[in-house]
Amino acid sequence: MRTLRHPGVIKVLDTVETENYIYVATERVLPLSGSARGNTLNEETSKWGLYVVANTLAFINDEASSVHGAVRLSSIFTSQSGEWRLGGFEILSSLKDDEAIIYHHGTSIPGSRTYTTPEIAKSGWETIKRNPLPVTDAYGFGILIFEVFNGCSIASDQVGLTKNVPSSMQPSYRRLCNANPKARLSISHFRDQGKRSGGFFGSTLIKLSDGIESLGLKSEGERIAFMQELDEVSDDFPEDFLSVKVLPELLKSVEFGGGGPEVFASVMKIGKKLPGEQWDSRITPVIVRLFANPDRAIRVCLLDNLPQMIDHLSQKTVNDKIFPQMVTGFTDVAPLVREQTVKAILTVISKLADRTVNGELLKHLAKTSNDEQPGIRTNTTICMGKIARNLGQNTRQRVLIAAFTRSLRDPFVHARHAGLLALASTADLFSEEDCAIKILPALCSPLIDKEKLVRDQANKAFEIYLQRIRKYSATLPETLLPPATVAASGVISRTDTPSQDSIGWAGWSISSFTNRLGSASGAMKTAAPVNANDNSASDQPSLSAAATLTSQRPQLAASATLANHQAAQKESGVLPSPASDKHSYLEKAIEDEDVDEAWGDFADDTFMNATPGSQPLHESKRSPPASYDDGGEPDFEGWLKAQTLSKSKSKGPLPKGLSKTPARAKATAATPPISTLANANQRLGTRGRAGDSPKQKPGPAKAIDVQPMEAEDDWGDAWD
Repeated sequence: MRTLRHPGVIKVLDTVETENYIYVATERVLPLSGSARGNTLNEETSKWGLYVVANTLAFINDEASSVHGAVRLSSIFTSQSGEWRLGGFEILSSLKDDEAIIYHHGTSIPGSRTYTTPEIAKSGWETIKRNPLPVTDAYGFGILIFEVFNGCSIASDQVGLTKNVPSSMQPSYRRLCNANPKARLSISHFRDQGKRSGGFFGSTLIKLSDGIESLGLKSEGERIAFMQELDEVSDDFPEDFLSVKVLPELLKSVEFGGGGPEVFASVMKIGKKLPGEQWDSRITPVIVRLFANPDRAIRVCLLDNLPQMIDHLSQKTVNDKIFPQMVTGFTDVAPLVREQTVKAILTVISKLADRTVNGELLKHLAKTSNDEQPGIRTNTTICMGKIARNLGQNTRQRVLIAAFTRSLRDPFVHARHAGLLALASTADLFSEEDCAIKILPALCSPLIDKEKLVRDQANKAFEIYLQRIRKYSATLPETLLPPATVAASGVISRTDTPSQDSIGWAGWSISSFTNRLGSASGAMKTAAPVNANDNSASDQPSLSAAATLTSQRPQLAASATLANHQAAQKESGVLPSPASDKHSYLEKAIEDEDVDEAWGDFADDTFMNATPGSQPLHESKRSPPASYDDGGEPDFEGWLKAQTLSKSKSKGPLPKGLSKTPARAKATAATPPISTLANANQRLGTRGRAGDSPKQKPGPAKAIDVQPMEAEDDWGDAWD
């Protein structure tokens, strides 16, 4: 066995001989008798195994000029690959040796009387010298055929019976079992008859087993035909043969022999039957290397077969080794590769880390959402809808709304339809405020889409969000305003407020406008010219130049009063704080800046995110404030001057915010009001920021009376 080297012979690894024992270490094998008696062998597998044994015996008889002498079911073993191996070499002898062991110990083999040829049973083992060399093993091979197809050991009177033997093999089988050694068919002739066209050894299984080792040398056409035949008969092959013998050859062909997608598909089919540890050790390394292969056909094949192998791949392997290679498909010039890469995201999303999903993946999907191919844009929207629950909470709010509402403006009808489906399926992921302020307005346009498919889905999506908003609004209180808010503030409106019993639309409209006039802070403030380089300038409300130049002390005091009142309202929660809202938004915008840049800043759509009292983020780019003409508003300055002169003798305290400070108490009461206004404007220009009001040229120095102010003050009567 050590010197006889043939693929059909059990491989001997080493031998050790002691005084009492001889140890023979071979490859791992199992007796075939167990499988045969268990009827686990089908006809095609049995023919394939007999073909392998026939090749081995023909080599022993013809090439090695030897006789095996013990061919039977107990001498056949199966290797780890499921291939049949010939053993039982206890009496194998070369007929060139006159003192061969078979002549003296042939009868020592158990069951020799049953398996002995008629001529040996009659004249002994010396008769093999007078007959053709192959006839002894040919007779034993005929007995083996009967035992394989019947699953039991043969009896002496059953030799030559054709029970369960395939009909195409029966004529040749009878000649193997012929009692006349001169008419007996040799094993090599039996094999050649079976390999003829239409012969019993002409099965596809046998052809594939012969051609599997030369797969890498076949042309592309031959390889495609070979793989098609392999897929047809793969269920007939023993699983061990496919995994141990066929699979390594297929993997080599895919990686180095240009096997292509056809071969890889067979790899996946065989890999389904492998246990987890064998998959990890034999297939996973090849898959990782194949993802680095620039061949587009291989990449598409890998992406198509991802669902079959994702369960066998660990999260670390997918996230660290496969995904970095996989993302190159997002920017490939071939649309098919980009589309298959987007589809494959649904398969690998469960194996990606949260940081990868919310960062790198979204940046690549942002590119495909703007792809020139409408099908890729549509599939990107579908992909975003299906992976929405794998995204982080903050990422959902920033990215999903921007992605879905953008798809509603896509010129491709199915892209718009996909956006509506995605919004409908992810309605529970958004806050009620986002649903009402950002999503519902975006759903209005598709309601009148030119395509009925889009309109129908838009109505369904709109109803879903509307029902949610209605349910939420039912839980809100009737009002958050404390009672008698305006009365407590001490502010009197300049316009009469309609009765509370008014039920007309004009009543509440005018009332709302009047309340805004009376409580809006900043209406009398001085606005600084907008400086594009000064971010703080965008926070100041704009005023007309006329209001800046004619501002007076009573007006400033009133503004201060109203500003104090509004600050109190903000602290109590009545009015929103634009500054805090803006800072809060900016803090959120800083997070994942790269992802936001990829998807676009949703804050640019001011109709989506504008809140009462807030200023747009792009206010610094607006045009300079224009003069405001109130269209007939009474002359407040003239009226105030007239009231002051007519009641110059009145006594009473000045309103809050207009009382004179000790520093200003030395001003003379006879100073004309215009001088007072000029001084006030000059002081404001000194205290305010640069650019708050236009600078005026200094005039002649005014005479200032430094005497103490009289107790009587003519300012208070003007506010009675």
